[in-house]
Amino acid sequence: MNSAKKSISSRQSRANKTMSSSPSFSSADREYMALAIRCAKRGIYTVTPNPAVGCVLVRDGKIVGQGWHQSAGQAHAEVNALKEAGSEAKGATAYVTLEPCNHIGRTGACCEALISAGVSRVVSAMQDPNPQVAGAGHARLAEAGLVVASGLLASEAAALNLGFIKRMQHQLPYVTCKMAMSLDGRVAMASGESQWITGSPARQKVQQLRAASCVIVTGIGTVLKDDPVLNVRHIDSLNSSDHEAILRQPDLLIIDSSLRTPVTARVLAQESLASRRIFVACAESADTERQKVLKALGVGVVYLPDESNSKAVSLLSVLRFLAEQEMNHVFVEAGPTLAGQFIDQALIDQLKVFVAPKLMGSEAQPLFKLPLAAMSSAIGLTIDDVSAVGDDWLFSCSLSSS
Repeated sequence: MNSAKKSISSRQSRANKTMSSSPSFSSADREYMALAIRCAKRGIYTVTPNPAVGCVLVRDGKIVGQGWHQSAGQAHAEVNALKEAGSEAKGATAYVTLEPCNHIGRTGACCEALISAGVSRVVSAMQDPNPQVAGAGHARLAEAGLVVASGLLASEAAALNLGFIKRMQHQLPYVTCKMAMSLDGRVAMASGESQWITGSPARQKVQQLRAASCVIVTGIGTVLKDDPVLNVRHIDSLNSSDHEAILRQPDLLIIDSSLRTPVTARVLAQESLASRRIFVACAESADTERQKVLKALGVGVVYLPDESNSKAVSLLSVLRFLAEQEMNHVFVEAGPTLAGQFIDQALIDQLKVFVAPKLMGSEAQPLFKLPLAAMSSAIGLTIDDVSAVGDDWLFSCSLSSS
């Protein structure tokens, strides 16, 4: 074990003695942490690749400062709350949705800012999964004499940063797959016509889901058939006082094993290339001249062949590549074939299916193309949430573990 790891381990050991193994929290503690979580939500569209974090400072039963992390490279939530509190931060309790950092990255260490301001107690919702922190922040605070407690509203706080947590723990992004279907499970007519299955409110909800993602993943089939733009539109209508203004477009990755993406595709328009990174994942057999053309446009061409089929792209390798690019949350918008492959390979964390109250008939295309022949092969889902979106319904599901 190197000296740096020994130092962190030693601090964590001392902190464990200072922190209660099962701290008790008051109703006021819960109220202030709930407010910190609401603060954190304000950054969900803007903080990538960092986690969304909120902080509330309370002194003598009075809120003296609030803050949230607004964008990577800018001040963290704790620093923003301390700035608002000023001298009233001395002797205050800080409620933070994620363990304060104790390392210097693009900004200074939040632990040192809290210590310097004279904060006497820190309550965090959860430990930071980032190996650079992972308990070292709590340890540093306890070492400095602050009272430290963790675990308050942990699941609610974790829900804000599912992608960041998964990337830190598994070096993979969190993957959401969005589909829209009729009540009889169809996504397009036999001719391919699919506009529009759902109503305007559902399509507006999709804009929100895109805005909260780091990258949209689609397939060459969707690009050739629909020629979509796949960006966040109607941004003004999405912005509100509940979160920071949406200022960025999610990146885009097209799975295109043989590089058939036309240079005239709308996703490769100049304004699209200027507003985000665009990648095309291909197999080893891809045309080298097409690679040169796409690279000249500014497209990142990445070779991610499947080990068992050199003419196909490895979806797992795609996700690993995106994690290396610091992508926390992947939003898959694809047709039945590619979406079915993600499902079949158990690479989806959450499935969001919009269901429209209409019938499209037996000749229309099914939701997924899955090679299932027996009931014993059926893929189980857990329905996590069902909500009305205009005249449509949104089912949020996860793949069952069994």
